[in-house]
Amino acid sequence: MTQIRRSSFKKRFHQWLRDLFAHLPRSVRHRFYRSMVDCDPAPDLRLQLKIAETQAELEDCFRILHDAYVGSGFMKPDPSGLRVTDYHALPTTTTLCALYDGRVVGTISMIREGVFGFPLQSVFDLEHVRAKGGNIAEISALAVHPDFRKTGGAILFPLMKFMHEYCTEYFDTRHLVIAVNPDRIELYEALLFFQRLQERTVDNYDFANGAPAVGATLDLKHASEVFKAGYKGKRARKNLHKYFFQTRLENINVPKRRYFTTNDAVMTPSLLDHFFNQRTQRFSELDDRKKALLWSIYSMVEYRRVLPMLSAASSEVGAGAAQHPLRQHQRHSIRCPGEMSVNIANGQQIIKLQVIEISLLGFQAECQHELPVGSVGEAVIALGEAERAHVHATAVRRKDSDGRSFIGFRLDEPDRVWRECVAALETGLTASDLSR
Repeated sequence: MTQIRRSSFKKRFHQWLRDLFAHLPRSVRHRFYRSMVDCDPAPDLRLQLKIAETQAELEDCFRILHDAYVGSGFMKPDPSGLRVTDYHALPTTTTLCALYDGRVVGTISMIREGVFGFPLQSVFDLEHVRAKGGNIAEISALAVHPDFRKTGGAILFPLMKFMHEYCTEYFDTRHLVIAVNPDRIELYEALLFFQRLQERTVDNYDFANGAPAVGATLDLKHASEVFKAGYKGKRARKNLHKYFFQTRLENINVPKRRYFTTNDAVMTPSLLDHFFNQRTQRFSELDDRKKALLWSIYSMVEYRRVLPMLSAASSEVGAGAAQHPLRQHQRHSIRCPGEMSVNIANGQQIIKLQVIEISLLGFQAECQHELPVGSVGEAVIALGEAERAHVHATAVRRKDSDGRSFIGFRLDEPDRVWRECVAALETGLTASDLSR
């Protein structure tokens, strides 16, 4: 009985402290949060951060996530003991994991906009974020194992740093968006300078079991200057600007890519079958549109036996596609530099390009120079660190948006390097296949 009274008093005391803290000015609260930062610039090398790619790593990530979400009331317990979402099946979702002595102790997922969209776009308006240009990724599925939650950020901060580096250097992302519980939004505002998507709290967020949620965004294009101002004068271990933008951690295992692709797909047919058909029934619970979209993405024959079949009303993928209009997936996402030599009246001009999509007979690129439709020239495209394609290209269409110009090019005859790259993208099941 004494222990129960002590526990009750402790809870009331903590609630009193929280209420008192909430009445302090916002700027004071934020300075307090930043004073609590402790980021080690040289963590113990027993801590390793990598993309979760094996069945064991993914299973541990989904289990830690399940237990954290159930404990917070963000989901009901699942018989599998895992939290596996539809978005984890997509190649545009990457799950990171933190391992300590080989044991998964933390995880976070980045969901770049794909055929299913984002979880939070069902309740939050992203129009003003889209208007700024650049790709958007929702940061989701963050969880740390209970044994490591009281380590002062020893797992959380390295995991967040890896997420930041991955999004800026590998995931072709400009904007991060999050949907978090109202009790936690100030941590993201104070420490990471997220800005709310709207002042109103969503009272019932389906993706989190109907819990309330606040949406927020961070523009990575301007993040460095914002962090620099916010952490000005802070010593190294309390300076997240120095930590995120100037420090390199040996603990981070960056993806090894042959080509400058923007995804690190890991879901082989056996992994999809294990997590979405065997351990959970996520595939069978999808509607026909999502099922058809999966078939359009995983078009290789190896995936056919594990993908969910459409309902009787749409018994064939073709019929399903007809009823549910699909996006075309003829082009492959990539982010690589290039230049094009174009003949003009006064001679030749070198035009800088940023290639964002390729196909066997064409590509799309962002261009900061005036290049009229019909322009013809020789282009050199760096498809990878050691992969240079030399192609004859013609500009066939142009689209201007938010001060940026996107040009579509047709290739007359792709060279061997280009053909090999497209063939690898069309036949590779995972990112590891492309690196071979």
